Amino acid sequence: MDRRKVIQVLFAILGSGLLTTASADNKTITLASLEWPPYTGAKLTEQGASVAVAKAAFKAMGYELKVEFYPWSRAVQLGKSSPTHAGYFPEYDSADVRKDFTLSEPMGTGPLGLAQRVDAPFSWSNIADLSNKKVGVVQDYVNTAEFDARVASKQQKVDVAIDDGKNLLKLAGGRLDVAVVDSNVFNYLMKTDPALKPYVGKLGMNAKVLEDKKLFICFKKDAEGQRVANIFNEGLKKIDVKALMSKHLGG
Repeated sequence: MDRRKVIQVLFAILGSGLLTTASADNKTITLASLEWPPYTGAKLTEQGASVAVAKAAFKAMGYELKVEFYPWSRAVQLGKSSPTHAGYFPEYDSADVRKDFTLSEPMGTGPLGLAQRVDAPFSWSNIADLSNKKVGVVQDYVNTAEFDARVASKQQKVDVAIDDGKNLLKLAGGRLDVAVVDSNVFNYLMKTDPALKPYVGKLGMNAKVLEDKKLFICFKKDAEGQRVANIFNEGLKKIDVKALMSKHLGG
């Protein structure tokens, strides 16, 4: 073999080794999410409270997190089937979600409640009290186990919107009696959404909370998903989740 060919072979071997090393040492995780301020959003400070927590946890383990934002249904689908996405977030726990995903340890909480018109307040003590109400929900969102079970069994009438903003606009327009929404999301949208500006002071949150929901990352339900979940869970132990959430939610 002449000298030129020896050099070419050496470079080929070296290049192959470098590529293998780069692949083995890939420390970037990609997750899908949605525009759900103040928890997640491309233009928010640190991309929102939940993204700040997720990035800090991965960083504590030597990993970089890349978050891509999509409509919710698309984010869920990418988290489930895209080879370039390790999962999606933030999500609430449910039996249906656990069928398809490996859930992380909780990465914060959010108070899920009912928005109402100020001129039409109501009192309730249990979910069955909502059976005569037309309740607005968002497509593919998990709510509470009891509420979603009643919807599935047709004991609860709902109207589906594509996002929280549209859900609140339906409520403001009298098309709903109440709308399911996280109270932090409600407060943010009422302050920042131009379409909702005319209804400031006309919409409010019902005093009774449906549930203080824990937030999770949903990783793929396979060995690699479990591996990344383990990394994230270890990272959570190294950071102050409550402080990060409070910083972005104003709590």
